[in-house]
Amino acid sequence: MKFSSSGAYRTCSDAALLDALRTDEEGAFAEIYSRYSYPLFTLAYQKLSDREAAEELVQDLFTHVWSQRNSSQVQHLDRYLFSAMKYRIINYLKVRKVKAAYELYCRLSTAQVDVDTATEDGLALHDLSAALRASVQQLPAKSREIFQLSRLEHYTVPEISVRVNLSEKSVEYHLTKSLKLLRGYLREFLLVTLPLLAFLK
Repeated sequence: MKFSSSGAYRTCSDAALLDALRTDEEGAFAEIYSRYSYPLFTLAYQKLSDREAAEELVQDLFTHVWSQRNSSQVQHLDRYLFSAMKYRIINYLKVRKVKAAYELYCRLSTAQVDVDTATEDGLALHDLSAALRASVQQLPAKSREIFQLSRLEHYTVPEISVRVNLSEKSVEYHLTKSLKLLRGYLREFLLVTLPLLAFLK
């Protein structure tokens, strides 16, 4: 996404930029991006400590701003952008947490744990493996299939849409539903996910 910036917009207020954006003025969008992209990136990077993820969240937010430019009802640009970024950060962290737990489940599902001679850590891993396996199996079949394609096989939403013969909106619905259900199923066990990941390294 590239837009040529125009000096004519540099002294405009946020309200004026929003008005211009609603009439497809690329220069206004470029100025908004120039004005807010770095502060938003800084916020995301401080929370995630991941430059690539922070950059992706910024790009996702501005892609959304541009795509919704004609129907936007935003009144306070700075308030909207920072609120939207905080929401994306929270959602990213939730997704990352569930993904880490599910990947741990996959690792544990192939591990051989001798319960008779297991240490306390081994027993904890065995219990968590069982809980994670049960949680994933509780997902509806279609949601489970789409979740695995997205989080484990790393297919994009458009690619999944073709594979399962559903619209992209339906795929996104199943992913959102899966994450919500897994957060509920794994609420207690996610508290020990990070220590266990460190233990396995």
